[in-house]
Amino acid sequence: MSMNHSSTNDTKTQNAGRPKGDGIVVLDYGSQYTLLIARRLREIGAYSEVIDGASQRPPEGLVVRGIILSGGPDSVTEAGSRALPDWVLKHNVPVLGVCYGMGLLVEAFGGKMRSATRREYGQAHLKVNDVHNLSRKKFLGEKLFDDTPLDQTVWMSHGDDVAEVPKTFQTAATTDDGVVAAMVHDTLPIAALQYHPEVAHSEFGKELLRNFATKLCQLELNWDGSARIQSLCQYIEDVVGQGHVLVACSGGVDSTVTAALLLKALGPQRVTAVFCDTGLLRQNEVPWVAEKLKVLGLQHLEVLSSSDRFFEALKGVTDPEEKRKIIGKLFIEEFEAYAKKHPAFTHLGQGTLYPDVIESAGHGSGAKVIKSHHNVGGLPDRLALKLCEPFRWLFKDEVRSIGLELGLPLELIERHPFPGPGLAVRILGEVTRERVKMLQQADHVFISSLKEHGLYHVPWQAFAALLPIKSVGVMGDNRTYQQTIALRAVTSSDGMTAGVAELPLSFLTKVADQIVRQVHGINRVVYDITTKPPATIEWE
Repeated sequence: MSMNHSSTNDTKTQNAGRPKGDGIVVLDYGSQYTLLIARRLREIGAYSEVIDGASQRPPEGLVVRGIILSGGPDSVTEAGSRALPDWVLKHNVPVLGVCYGMGLLVEAFGGKMRSATRREYGQAHLKVNDVHNLSRKKFLGEKLFDDTPLDQTVWMSHGDDVAEVPKTFQTAATTDDGVVAAMVHDTLPIAALQYHPEVAHSEFGKELLRNFATKLCQLELNWDGSARIQSLCQYIEDVVGQGHVLVACSGGVDSTVTAALLLKALGPQRVTAVFCDTGLLRQNEVPWVAEKLKVLGLQHLEVLSSSDRFFEALKGVTDPEEKRKIIGKLFIEEFEAYAKKHPAFTHLGQGTLYPDVIESAGHGSGAKVIKSHHNVGGLPDRLALKLCEPFRWLFKDEVRSIGLELGLPLELIERHPFPGPGLAVRILGEVTRERVKMLQQADHVFISSLKEHGLYHVPWQAFAALLPIKSVGVMGDNRTYQQTIALRAVTSSDGMTAGVAELPLSFLTKVADQIVRQVHGINRVVYDITTKPPATIEWE
C-alpha cells in the first residue's frame, strides 16, 4: 500500500533524477496496456518512456531511437479522434504502431480502416507470411519477426481493422478470420500490428519487441533499473540539501524501499517515517509495519491513529470511486496536520512509481481512467513541503530489485500488493468497523493458510473480499442468513493482465471451512475465477 500524493507544485523536484541517454518513446493513446509496452522494453534492457499521444515534440533529455504508438479506446474513423503528431514520421527513427497505432499509420499512409466486421477480443491464431519472399526490399518484416514461428497465438482487443492496406506497405501476418494482423513498409523501418505484443498472452511478443529495439532501433540493451542506487542517492542529496524529509510509509514495497533509500542517502537523523493507521489495514498490520520499519534503522517513526476520521468520512458511502477520493483527501489532511506541527520538515518523501502517474492519466494522455489512484491526487499548496520522489520513473519490479540490492528482508520485498485505499475497496458497499473486522479475520485465515502450506508465492496477489450478499446456510440444526466472502488469487507479472491461480481444491475447501468456523457472520465462501480482463484484480 502506498501513501503517495504526486503534485505539480514543484516541477524541478519532480523532474530531477530522470534517466538520460538513448531510449524508445511510447505515445499513449489511452490503452490500458500502454504501460506494459514500456515495461516489456525495460525488461529486455531497453530504456523507454510513455508520453501523451498528442505531444507535439519528443521528450527533452532523451535521445529517441524508436517510437511505438499504443492502442486506445478511440477509432481513427471517428471525427475528432486523436491524430498522429507531425514530428513522429519526421523524426527519421523506426516506428511501430499497435492496435490504434496501426490505424494511425494506415491513415497516415493513405490506407483505410473500418469498423471491424470481425471484432476480436482475447487470444487469436496468427499466421505470419514468409517475409523473406515478400520482396528483397522488405527487410523490416524480416527483422521484426526474426526467431519467431510462422504460427503464433496472440492477444487481440480491437473494434476496428484494416480495410485497405496502404500501397507502400505489405501484409506481414493475418489471423484465421482474415484480419490484417501485421503490415510492414516496403523500404522504411515502419510497421504496425493489430494485436498486442506487450500482453503476456501473445506468445512471442517480447521477442518481437526485442527485435524492434535491437535490429530496427539499434539500441544496446543496457538498461538496469536496480543499478541506479548511486544516481538515486545523488538525486536525493541534490533535492533535499540540508533539509529533513517526512517519508510517508505504509509497510508496502514502494514506501518501504523509499524509506531505506532515503536513509542511505541522508542518514537516520534527517528522515522521519510517518505511518497513518486508517483502520482499513490488514489484521495486526500496524504493529507489524512499525516493527519492520525499525529494522531498516529508522530512529524516528510516528504512527498516526486516524481510524475515527476515516470511518466517519466513509459512513454511508458505497460508490468505489467516491471511497477512493475520500481516502486520498484524508491522507493528505493527516500528513498536512502532522507537518504543520513539525516545521523542521522541508520535503515529503514518497514511493510514487511511474505507473501511478501514467495509469491515472497523470501525463494528460486522455486515457480512460478505470480506477483513480489516490497517490496522484495533488498536494495542497498550503502544505509547504517540496517533493522527493526517487522512483517516479521506475516500475515496481525495478523498485523491488533496488530493495534487494539495499539488503531489505524478503518478507518486506515479496509481500503481495495491497491497494492504497486498503480494505475499503475490498468491502463492497458501506465500510463499517464491524465489516472491516469481519474481512480482516477472513483475509488473515486465507493468507496465513497460503504461507503454512507453502503456497504464498503461487499467486502474484491473493486476498479476501466481503460481498454485499447474504445467503441461507445451516450451522448445526439452525438456519443462518449471513454474509459471503470471495477469495481471489491471481497470477501476473505486472498486474495489468492476470490469470487465475490454480490453488488445490482441497486447500480452498479447508480455508473456506476455517473462515466459516472462525469468522462470526460468514456462512459462505466463493472463489473468484475471472481473469483480467474482463475483470479487474480488485473488486472495486
